[in-house]
Amino acid sequence: MTKSAGRKSIFITGAASGMGLETARLFAAKGWFIGACDVNAGGLAALEQELGSANCLVQTLDVTDRAAYAAAMAAFGVATGGTMDLLFNNAGIGRGGAFIDQPWEDVMAVVNVNLIAVLSGIQLAFPLLKATPNALCFTTSSSSATFGMGGIAVYSATKHAVKGLTEALSVEFKRHGVRAADTLPGAIDTPLLPDHIKQNSPTEGMWRLIPATVVAEAVWSAYNSDKIHWYVPAELAEFDQMATANPEAVRDQMATTLNFLD
Repeated sequence: MTKSAGRKSIFITGAASGMGLETARLFAAKGWFIGACDVNAGGLAALEQELGSANCLVQTLDVTDRAAYAAAMAAFGVATGGTMDLLFNNAGIGRGGAFIDQPWEDVMAVVNVNLIAVLSGIQLAFPLLKATPNALCFTTSSSSATFGMGGIAVYSATKHAVKGLTEALSVEFKRHGVRAADTLPGAIDTPLLPDHIKQNSPTEGMWRLIPATVVAEAVWSAYNSDKIHWYVPAELAEFDQMATANPEAVRDQMATTLNFLD
């Protein structure tokens, strides 16, 4: 018998903290087998202890290392008998600042983790997803994929790419019986969000601070739905529509709010 013992399974990157951690906890509580990967070995060890080693497979992984990623995916396939009900591409990094001032190393680090590793993970996971009825390829995009946001231009660009990729794969994968969807979170209370943004977040509206558990619930809802984009909070969907309909107005508003106009 496989380690998953016939349970549905989810493979999560960035599982040691924030949205990935809360998703692992939620799905484990619902009886799923958890594949948890992260560069944070200590956080993974704590998660394994919390969930119980029989209920998860934790693997330290740098998602930018394709060979290591392939090995981690293969190990997960052994644990589940060659299946994967849900791939959650959640690992991400954020390095901000004015684009013209950003070190090139920071630019490429964001691109490599937030986009290249997502592409890599999806390709590597696809045979497992294809072998599993009703499988879902789910990726963390961002509210910064609604309109390009100054101060996090490269991060925003990668998340726009993820959103577009998700839409394209939702078409391509349909003939294989695999679904594709994403989440576009706003200000989520995770270690990735800078403290000054947490402290200055409004208490109401679409930019209010949201607990990571709400994103985990969106992942769960996505598995049980055919919807492509999951906005957290839901009001961000209206902002996305407004940004598409009148990008110049959004540009001018953001430039004033963020003080990007000299």
